[in-house]
Amino acid sequence: MIRFLLPLALVVSTAALHAENWSNWRGPLHNGSSPEKGLPGKFSRTEGVKWAVDLPGSSAATPVIWGDRVFVTAADGKTKQQAAICLDRKTGRQLWRADISEFTTDGQYSNSCSPSPVTDGKLVVFFFGTGELVAFEVGGKKLWERNIGPFAFQWTFSSSPLLHDGRLIMQVLQRDVAVRGRGKPTGNESFLLAIDPATGKDLWRSLRPSDAVAESREAFSTPLPFTHNGREELVVVGGDCITGHDPKNGRELWRWGTWNPTKIGHWRLVPSPTVGGGVILACGPKNAPVYAVKAGGSGTLTTKNLAWQSHVQQVEDAAEAAPTINERDLTTDVPTPLFYEGKFYILNGTKRKLYCVDPAKGAVVWSGDLGGRSPFQSSPTAADGKIYMMNFDADVFVVQAGGSEFKLLNNANFKDEGDDTRHRSSVAISQGNLFIRTGTKLFCLGQ
Repeated sequence: MIRFLLPLALVVSTAALHAENWSNWRGPLHNGSSPEKGLPGKFSRTEGVKWAVDLPGSSAATPVIWGDRVFVTAADGKTKQQAAICLDRKTGRQLWRADISEFTTDGQYSNSCSPSPVTDGKLVVFFFGTGELVAFEVGGKKLWERNIGPFAFQWTFSSSPLLHDGRLIMQVLQRDVAVRGRGKPTGNESFLLAIDPATGKDLWRSLRPSDAVAESREAFSTPLPFTHNGREELVVVGGDCITGHDPKNGRELWRWGTWNPTKIGHWRLVPSPTVGGGVILACGPKNAPVYAVKAGGSGTLTTKNLAWQSHVQQVEDAAEAAPTINERDLTTDVPTPLFYEGKFYILNGTKRKLYCVDPAKGAVVWSGDLGGRSPFQSSPTAADGKIYMMNFDADVFVVQAGGSEFKLLNNANFKDEGDDTRHRSSVAISQGNLFIRTGTKLFCLGQ
C-alpha cells in the first residue's frame, strides 16, 4: 500500500504544482499561454471528455476559471436574456446564474454576450455589449451594477474587462458620431476608464483620441498590462494607432501609428496587442502588416521605433518602412497573436495559416496550413508544448509548439447537430483541463 500511495502522492503534488487559473480571456500571463503541464494532445468530442454541459445560448466569450469555479456568459435564446453563469469546474454543475438584461445582436452571428468575464478569485466582473457592467462575489452575491454606454459602433461592441493592480480597466474606442442609431448624435468620446472593483465607482477617466475616421475609430480589442524596465503601462490598440498609458491615471506615455496613412474608413480593429521578447505587436486589419514596436518608448514614436513589420502595403512608401519580412500572409484580421516560450504565433484566420515567428527580427521559423474551408476568429492559446485553436465550424486543432517545422497533432470537431454558431471562443486552459466553448455546450477535457 505504501509503495502505491507514495508514487500517487507525487503525481498529485506535481499536478498541483503546475495548476494555474485562467482569470481573463488571454490567461495568467495575458499572452494566451499558461505554464501548465500534463494537458491532452489527442482527444475528440467523445474521447478524453471529463464532462460536457448544455448552455442556454451562444457567446463568443472565452470561459474564465479560478479554483473550482468556471464563469461563462450566454445569450439565452428562450428568455432573450444575457446571462452570467458560474459552473463547478469538477463536474460542470451550475452553481449560480444571474440574468442581466435583454441581449442584442447585429445579425452577423455575434451578440452582446461576446466580452469575456474577468476574476481575481474574490469577485468576478461581467461586461456586455449593451453597456451593462456587473460585479459579483464569486459565490454569486451581486456587488454592484452600472451601464457605461451608449456606444457608437457599427457592430455589437465587445471589449473584455481587465482587473489589474486593484483597478478594473475598461476600454471604449468608438466613433465620434452616432451610427445605425447607436451612440449620441455627436460628441462620442473614446476613453479608458478605471473603476474601483469593490464599489463600481470611477477612479479615473482618460480620453484616448485618434486621427482615424468613421469605422476605423472602432476597436474591439482589450487593454494589455505590461511592465518594461520597471515601468508599468497599459497597452491599447485601435483608432489606427497603438498607445501606452500609465495605469495610475491613464496618462498617455507613448504613441505609434499609423497602419492607415490614407485614412481608409472601414478598418475597425479587432486583435488585442501582444508582448514578448522586448517588442509589442500591433496587428493592422484587412491584410495590413503586423508591426513590432520596440518596448520602452516615450512620446511620439516613428518607424525608427519599430523592430520590424511583416510586409509593406501598397499605400505606404517602401523607403519609410521598418525592417520588413517579405511575407504578405503574415497578418491577422481578428485572432490575437500568442506569445509562448520565446516565440510569437500569428494566426491568419482567413487563410487558415499559422506562423511561428522570432520576436527579435520577425523571421518566420515555420508556417503551416491548417486546412479546411472554415476561417478562424478565435485566438490561439498554448501550454505544455501545444497550441490550441478553434475555427468557425468548431474544429479544434492542436499544433506542436516550437521546433523547426509545423506539426499538426490533432484535429477534432465539437459541433452539435443544429448548432449554426460561428464559433469564436478561445480554448481556455486551467487545472490540467481544456475548456472548449461551442454554441450549445461547454466541454471540459483532461484528467
